[in-house]
Amino acid sequence: MKKYAMETTVGIFIVFGLILIGYMTVKLGHVSLFGDDTYRLIARFTSVSGLRAGSTVDMMGIEIGRVERLFIDQKDLRAVVEMKIKKDIKIYDDAIASIKTEGLIGDKYLSIDPGGGGELLRPGGAIIETHPALDIESLIGKYAFGEIKKETDSAE
Repeated sequence: MKKYAMETTVGIFIVFGLILIGYMTVKLGHVSLFGDDTYRLIARFTSVSGLRAGSTVDMMGIEIGRVERLFIDQKDLRAVVEMKIKKDIKIYDDAIASIKTEGLIGDKYLSIDPGGGGELLRPGGAIIETHPALDIESLIGKYAFGEIKKETDSAE
C-alpha cells in the first residue's frame, strides 16, 4: 500500500511540475491561448538595423506591444515592421514611429508617439511618419575621421 501512495505522490508532483512549465512557457513566450487581445499595425522604414521580431513597442516608456515580423517591401524598397499593439491603446494616423536603443549599447526597440490630431488607426493600418535608428558607429567614424583630417590640415 505504501508503494502506491509514494507513486501517486510522485505522479501528482510531476503533473504539477508540467503544468507550471507550460504556464511559464506561455507567459514568457508571450503566447495567447484564449483569443488575441491585440491588433496589427505596420510602419515602413529606410532601415531597421538592430530591430528584430520580438522587440518591444513602447509608448511614453510603457510597453504596449511587440514587433511581430520584419520584411522588405520590394515595390517601395523599404523595410516594413509589422507589430501587434494591445487593443486598448489608441494610436492616431499622425503618430510617429522611431527605432531607439535601450541605454548606450542596449537592444533596439520601437517607440511610438501616439499623435492625436488625426483619426484613429484601424487594425492593419500604417504609421506613415517614421525615423530609423541612429547609426552610432557611423557617427563615431565621421567624428574620428573629421578630427584626423583637421590634424593633418594644421600640420601643413
